Amino acid sequence: MKTRIINSLEGLKTLRDAWVHLEQSAHLPMQEFIWMQACAENLLSDGQLVIVVIEDGGETVAVAPLVDRKNKAGLQLLGVHEMHEPTDVIASSREAAAALAKALLDLGGPLMLRRMPSDSLLPVALNDACRGRGVLVRRPDGGWPGIVLDSRWAEPESQLNSGRRSDYRRALRIAGEAGPVSSEIVTPTPARLGPLLEQAFAVEAAGWKGETKTAMTLDPLRGPFYRSYTAAACEKGILRLAFLRIGDEVAAMQLAVECHGGFWLHKIGFDKKFARSSPGNLLMRETIRYAALRNLKSFEFLGTIEPWVQVWTSLERPCVVLRGYPLSVRGVTRLAGDLGTSALGKFHRLRSSKKSEKPH
Repeated sequence: MKTRIINSLEGLKTLRDAWVHLEQSAHLPMQEFIWMQACAENLLSDGQLVIVVIEDGGETVAVAPLVDRKNKAGLQLLGVHEMHEPTDVIASSREAAAALAKALLDLGGPLMLRRMPSDSLLPVALNDACRGRGVLVRRPDGGWPGIVLDSRWAEPESQLNSGRRSDYRRALRIAGEAGPVSSEIVTPTPARLGPLLEQAFAVEAAGWKGETKTAMTLDPLRGPFYRSYTAAACEKGILRLAFLRIGDEVAAMQLAVECHGGFWLHKIGFDKKFARSSPGNLLMRETIRYAALRNLKSFEFLGTIEPWVQVWTSLERPCVVLRGYPLSVRGVTRLAGDLGTSALGKFHRLRSSKKSEKPH
């Protein structure tokens, strides 16, 4: 197998057709070309693009989209630092993953691969590749919540406990007192996307994200990213925009994609003036029902487990963080630094615990 390295956005664009063909091996929307292109276009202000491509007989069989921030921990998966979403390399087979792992070590730099699904092909391949060539440290990382769908989820509230069902009915009643409650899940065309996206952004900004300046309309990194990504997802036909209306006003919104057998929830928001009626939860019921009726395999909340998610599920998809240290100057230097930092941290924790002990 042959290794090729791409360091420019222009080079990445030439990989589009081969990458899209490889997406039949993907299991996350974050493995798709359109996600990584949006990352490369909007999130690379302080890093160098490093796309590792494995080819076999002229066919692309594996890709690792990385960014090198030399003053940081090492080579990272593109977009994870900024978007905090589970992300994986893409490989057509275990053999392709093995070749990719060897190519990553050949780069000579330390690896810091966060939020990688624990069932990825890469951890095992990288562990094998490190024998005699480097050190690999694998630790649990923050997973993401999801629902395994079946026909029971066509009525999502039936899967809640009695207290949660009562809360749902109460919220629906309060919303109904303010006006007729309706929902809409749209697969927008490119011509319709602009106004619908602005409406979704406006609803998000009307909630707590607007107050904390983290809404998409105010975020200088993630706002442009989502504009790029939603345009590409719309063109591909996988974008879904969901709205809950109370009377004539939009009270809640969701931005999601439907692909790889799942409904993947990227952004949510609600107008805080409707907070008493829990419009986000009312809309969640509708989109879970939509996914179940579409016979999708799963509803993926993304992000991390939070109290509002636990209303619907306790299932967490496990992730790992991989720290790889090739036997190179840069790799060994980083390993020594990380070991020193870890030892110092343990010393301070032990010292603090000793100080807090009370004599008998």
